[in-house]
Amino acid sequence: MTRKEWQAIEEARRVLSLGEKATLAEIKEAYRRLSKEHHPDTRVENTHPDDEMMYRLTAAYTLLVRYCEGFRFPLAPPAGDIYDAEDWWLDRFGQDPLWGRRR
Repeated sequence: MTRKEWQAIEEARRVLSLGEKATLAEIKEAYRRLSKEHHPDTRVENTHPDDEMMYRLTAAYTLLVRYCEGFRFPLAPPAGDIYDAEDWWLDRFGQDPLWGRRR
């Protein structure tokens, strides 16, 4: 990723008031919350809609969602890595007389 792309992501993060790490759900929630404040249709009397801010919010949201969509997440466990809590414990401490399986 280029420096310019990282700068765009950093700016999008600031526009949406996000921390250095965020889940997709947090990104969506921030966009919805800020959209309610800045959308022209939710204008309160005697205030002017901030159309520019709405464009910035939408651009930031779109950029971050596209960035997140580029990641691939495993949907199956790696071979040999399936443990429940007891299997994990016994695999590591099963032979220990104090912490292993009691007979």
